[in-house]
Amino acid sequence: MIATDTTTTVREICRIAFGHLSLNYEDYIKIDPTLYRPAEVDVLQGDASKARKQLGWLPKTSLETLITMMVDADMQRIKSFT
Repeated sequence: MIATDTTTTVREICRIAFGHLSLNYEDYIKIDPTLYRPAEVDVLQGDASKARKQLGWLPKTSLETLITMMVDADMQRIKSFT
């Protein structure tokens, strides 16, 4: 996977993933601030500039689309066990 030069939070990823299933992540996930780790860096963001320059690559899939694809794949996997 190549970076898309976007940033997001775990909270936003959860909101998108649970929202795709018409669920409110806050009903399922408990956030415990005592478990936060100190930030090692201010921002974690992938850099796709080399792929753009050398390959002419541009992202075609948005973060939200990628998350929903992952949720759909997990749901299909779960269905195969039942």
